[in-house]
Amino acid sequence: MPRIELRNPLAWILGALFAAFACSTSAPASAPPQPPTELSARDKPWDGGGVIFLEWTASTTPLDQLQGYEVLARELGVTAAELADQTERAADAAAERETESLLEGEGIAPEDADQQARLEVRADPVAVPVEQPEWKSIAIVPAGQTDYEATGLEKDRSYEFAIRAIGADKSLSAPSASSPPVVPEAAWFNLSKLPLLVALVLISAAVLVFVVLARGGMVMKIRTIAGLKAVDEAVGRATEMGRSILYINGIQDMDDLQTVAGVTVLGRVAKTAAEYDAKIEVPTSRSLVMTASRETVHASYFSAGRPDAYNPDLIYYVTDEQFGFVAYVSGMMTREKPAACFYMGSFFAESLILAETGNSVGAIQIAGTANPSQLPFFVAACDYTLIGEEFFAASAYLSGQPDQLGSLKGQDVGKILAGLFILVGVVLATIQAISGSTGLEEAVRFLKDVILGS
Repeated sequence: MPRIELRNPLAWILGALFAAFACSTSAPASAPPQPPTELSARDKPWDGGGVIFLEWTASTTPLDQLQGYEVLARELGVTAAELADQTERAADAAAERETESLLEGEGIAPEDADQQARLEVRADPVAVPVEQPEWKSIAIVPAGQTDYEATGLEKDRSYEFAIRAIGADKSLSAPSASSPPVVPEAAWFNLSKLPLLVALVLISAAVLVFVVLARGGMVMKIRTIAGLKAVDEAVGRATEMGRSILYINGIQDMDDLQTVAGVTVLGRVAKTAAEYDAKIEVPTSRSLVMTASRETVHASYFSAGRPDAYNPDLIYYVTDEQFGFVAYVSGMMTREKPAACFYMGSFFAESLILAETGNSVGAIQIAGTANPSQLPFFVAACDYTLIGEEFFAASAYLSGQPDQLGSLKGQDVGKILAGLFILVGVVLATIQAISGSTGLEEAVRFLKDVILGS
């Protein structure tokens, strides 16, 4: 047997001491945190559905050793009623099989057996043969939080939830016991939308009151819009120059609100043209818009006392194709050089082509649209532009109809309410940011999440 020599005993001693010190100072592997307990899940009452409120008892692991909690969920794929029905049917099927087995053992055909014998047979309930989906992580909440609102769920579907703790070292506890299946159902009335209902009732009442007042003869004052005052100027200029007036109702059909507003403005422009004995031409890109425009212009000429001057051939259909329509209108503008051009309705890429062509022939141009992306082109190339709501206000003002004027004033009440909510929210948010008040924080959150719906 070979002999082992210790050539340097001091080195061996130092090595052994270092190994013992390393073993004594190495940190033991940290155990995973304890799972939370007593998880409960319930449908949020008086909401639009899709929300489950979860509560649980915090993990017994010290708070400084926790990073947070992970919320797990899985959709069972069936409603609670369907789940109970499947369980009952599976139990019935098992009982039926057990009954037939017993009867066959006695040599009795199942169809000949007494019904009482069937009722005396009992079978143990069996689990529903439904494949359970995997758990999915839906949220991470702080360690000090023991509740959570699971949102974005599918209404009338059954869900199960579980919670597991996350340690400071990112270790995970075992999941808590899963909650019983719960179904997020929509209530008959969504209380979170109550402020919107109140605002809607107030605005509707204001519209109704102003419509009644307008029908009773009350003068509805509307802020002067420069584009409206320029209508007479544009028609007068066309009359003096002996050139035509071009009116474009946009490129959408009569189901578009902007087209309806444009046809309303057309009635006023056509009436002024009839009074000034000016020629007005209305090419359209929709056949139904052509029909509505003809009726409107005809009524305007009757109203002006000049029905004989009405020429339906000047109101015609061109094509539904966007750039085919704008190509025709641009060519016509270059040839006939109208003295005034009106663009009232919904426009898209053709707006710049039309406005620049009209500008190149020296026409006075008045445009109106509620499409934000097209407004810069009209502002740059037209003399007057009705921006957004000015366009709809113009149709109400020019028509002079009490219903439209009353609706316009009623909408102003809604704008005042919106302005007040914004002002109150800004003031409260500023005070809360300075003082750090928890009560004001809840009020700001209510205004932001409920009133503004963010």
